[in-house]
Formats: sequence, C-alpha cells, structure tokens
Amino acid sequence: MQSEQLNYIPVFMQLVLAVGFVIAVIIISGKLGPKRSSENKDKNFECGIESVGNARIPFSVKYFLVAILFVLFDVEVIFLYPWAVNFKELGIEGMIKMIIFMMLLLVGFFYIIKKKALEWE
Repeated sequence: MQSEQLNYIPVFMQLVLAVGFVIAVIIISGKLGPKRSSENKDKNFECGIESVGNARIPFSVKYFLVAILFVLFDVEVIFLYPWAVNFKELGIEGMIKMIIFMMLLLVGFFYIIKKKALEWE
C-alpha cells in the first residue's frame, strides 16, 4: 500500500469502533432491562402532564414566526463576535461595514415592530 492510503487506517479503525459501539449498545439494551409493559407504562405523556384530546389541534402561526425571527436575529448577532475579535485589524473600513450591517439589522427590526409580528393577540 502507498503511504497516503496508510494514513486513512486510523480513520477507518475509528469508524469501525464507533459503529460497532453503537450496534453493541443497541443489542445489549434490547437484551437487558425489564420487559414488563402495562397500560400505565405505555401511556404518552409530556413533562408529567397527561395528554388530553387530539395532538393535531391547530395553533397560531405566531409561534413559528417568533421562532424564525429569533433564529434570524440570533444568527445575525453571531456575526458581531468575529468583528469584535478583529476590531483593531479591520480599522475604519471594518467599522463602516459594521455600521451598515447594524443599520440593516435595525431596519429589519423596526419593520418587524411596525408589522406587529411580535405582538400577541
């Protein structure tokens, strides 16, 4: 074998070990452990509260909208960290670009407030 191919042997060994471990844990957990089932143990529950009614009830789109807006603004704020770390190296050009970025962020935020996307009814 060539030396370049030999470099992949540890990666292959780790892959085999990881897959083998997962398979072993699944098999062992199926063989060990209690096998008793009852109506009370098979009930679905969430946070200790018993389920009532159908799970397919409609609910407001506001939940999704708030979640998407949170992710959007959270990802945009993440861009502030590399800028802050490299603040001195970027100089005035980096400062101007960040001001433009923050202005666009604020325009989007004020647009969301104007459209009342964060208000609950």
